Amino acid sequence: MQAIALLVVVVVPWLLLETWRSRRHEQALRAAGAIEPRDDVYAWMRVVYPGMFVAMTAEGVLGPPACATLVAIGIAVFVAAKLLKWWAILSLGRFWSFHVLVLPGAPLVTGGPYRLMRHPNYVALMGEIAGVALMMRAPFTGVASAIVFGALLVARIRVEERLLREAR
Repeated sequence: MQAIALLVVVVVPWLLLETWRSRRHEQALRAAGAIEPRDDVYAWMRVVYPGMFVAMTAEGVLGPPACATLVAIGIAVFVAAKLLKWWAILSLGRFWSFHVLVLPGAPLVTGGPYRLMRHPNYVALMGEIAGVALMMRAPFTGVASAIVFGALLVARIRVEERLLREAR
């Protein structure tokens, strides 16, 4: 039950907030003429991303209870990842969404965490996986999630970088 409570209290509210914000930005970006690549892996990501949290929670429910220290470390890693992600989201402003949508002629964002790294949002996503795996005590589904979602992110970065080059 601890794993389910952690999922509902710690993870799900963030997912709902980000979904709402992304949808709002997507509508505005499309209305402004943003370009979306046909070969994006978003269709897979929208299944894998929530699915990996459910899988890690299931492993947590089926396994022995996680120690309080491990849960606390997992929550700390998850919150740190969310802080990085929201720094990226706020830095991108109206240009952030779940979809790769590039507005031709818009300047490349280079402030906030983007002056430190090229894809802070994606770094944060991997941190989320690590945090949830720790708080759920889910080493098997945690590692599997990191591998599968990491592969999707590599493909996504290739698509995004290509589209950014083409839009300039």
